[in-house]
Amino acid sequence: MSSAREIRALLLVLALASVVAVASARPYAGSWNDGSRLATVECLVDRHTLVIDDSLFVAVPDDGTRNPYRGEALENGTLDKLYINGHFYSDKSPVPALLLAIIYQALQWLFGLNVRLHPEAFCWCMTVLSSGVAYVVAAVCMFRVGLVVGLPLVWRLVLTASFGLATIAVIYVQHVNNHILLLGVAAALMLQAAQLAESSAWRRVLLLGFLAGLGYTIDLGAGPPLLFCTGLLIVWTCPRRLAAGGLFVAGSVPWLALHHAVNYAVGGTFGPANAVPEYFNWDGCPFHGAALTGTWHHESFADFAVYAVALLFGKHGFVGHNPALFLLFPATIFLWGQRSKKPALLLAAAWCFGTWLIYAVTSRNYSGACCSIRWFVPLLAPAYFALAVILAQRPRWRADFLLLSAWGTVLMSLAWLQGPWDGHMAPGFWPILGAGLLSWMWLPWRRNRQKFLVIEREMQNCRLDETAQNQAA
Repeated sequence: MSSAREIRALLLVLALASVVAVASARPYAGSWNDGSRLATVECLVDRHTLVIDDSLFVAVPDDGTRNPYRGEALENGTLDKLYINGHFYSDKSPVPALLLAIIYQALQWLFGLNVRLHPEAFCWCMTVLSSGVAYVVAAVCMFRVGLVVGLPLVWRLVLTASFGLATIAVIYVQHVNNHILLLGVAAALMLQAAQLAESSAWRRVLLLGFLAGLGYTIDLGAGPPLLFCTGLLIVWTCPRRLAAGGLFVAGSVPWLALHHAVNYAVGGTFGPANAVPEYFNWDGCPFHGAALTGTWHHESFADFAVYAVALLFGKHGFVGHNPALFLLFPATIFLWGQRSKKPALLLAAAWCFGTWLIYAVTSRNYSGACCSIRWFVPLLAPAYFALAVILAQRPRWRADFLLLSAWGTVLMSLAWLQGPWDGHMAPGFWPILGAGLLSWMWLPWRRNRQKFLVIEREMQNCRLDETAQNQAA
């Protein structure tokens, strides 16, 4: 393939992903979740503090002007906040807010952007420059993953289109959130991990440490297992294990140090500040007295098992909202036999399993009022890496992938209209999913039937030839 053709295809992916990101971004905060984080960004730049008491996203004006939200349920501002030493702080991980604050400060210096004067412009810019950029990075990295595993150009474009349009990634690009930020980091990490077996250069190991450390700070549910699994991959794969481990630690430690330093300065704890029950002891807190995520909440093992399965296949189920992932289940045995990409595939499997198990054990609320399971959005990167390997090595499954992706695009088109924080099921979820699975089951039957008809026709031709020979004799 010519380099010019490759560059044109890459630019096409970059352009189309950018269009989707820009068109999807909403000029308002859609929930307590993004409102809480944007409150920190506002106060860091405009008040030089992490205290969010006076933020526009906390103290919404009574006259309805300059309201950064939409809907009556948000008229009192975000309730995703912690009460510490007489002040309110966001309950979200601090590092993403620090990075967004740098962007906001730059926009303020360059264009005079101010959240109180231009709340809609502020929300839109923060969404595009965080979730939008992460979405574009993830799409480009997935396109490159297809090249690494040997997938033809056309099917790399199909893989990337499915990743960007037939999954819940296209839903979470609409607002600021940790989950799609981690998806962008995870996609870049999987791209580097896929090339680690062929080339374990020090720059790649250092970059893997950088990405894993950044992922740790973004989401303290999915981030720590990502850091742990990537570290194991480095030690297992690299010939000079001690040196490689040192480089990995050098790349990740600055992010870890920054996260825990800020977290301790605010909450006085090295663990997650939002896991301290006392910080939810304030009037009107919807979480006061509730069981917080982070400990065992199930009445029995049976209750845990049902919840764990429902996280994947229930009405909120992650797999059900990303139909192409169903192809992974019949392909598990094939993936196990892959030697060249086996270390990266094991990283993908271990991280997905670990993250799913952590949330299955320590939660019970299906990640709140949102589209599918928001905690699992980053897992689309390792899942689609595995799908890329399948499509490259088993061409006969490409039709299955295309069919499931088509149904996923229909489902996500309807869910996109609701957004990530609507809290209701996507319109027509069960009928669309059912139709998709039934048509998928029909596809191999038809394929096998066609093969049977061909064999039967060849046998019939053989019998006719034999009869003709006998008559001639």
